[in-house]
Amino acid sequence: MLMFCPTCANVLVVEEGPNCYRFACNTCPFIHNITRKISSKKFPRLKEVDDVLGGAAAWENVDSTEEKCPKCEHPRAYFMQIQTRSADEPMTTFYKCCSPDCGHRWRD
Repeated sequence: MLMFCPTCANVLVVEEGPNCYRFACNTCPFIHNITRKISSKKFPRLKEVDDVLGGAAAWENVDSTEEKCPKCEHPRAYFMQIQTRSADEPMTTFYKCCSPDCGHRWRD
């Protein structure tokens, strides 16, 4: 925590005085004895994380194909293709199991 001098507005330094610690200014004679613990904490507010694939709404209007789920071995899966790398590389295919009990997601 930074404290500033009320006289000249420079940053105060903490130094050991004769019987306690104190704030002192390096440019003017201002001195303030520290009589209690001084602290404050500020936690930054984190911004919300966006779902890269568009969330649950992205899977609403997708087609299904004959792809076996690696988790429950259901024979069909929904799929969508997204360009995740540079344009000269193939698209990434994302799958979601068609079984309402499973809903497992994987990529190819």
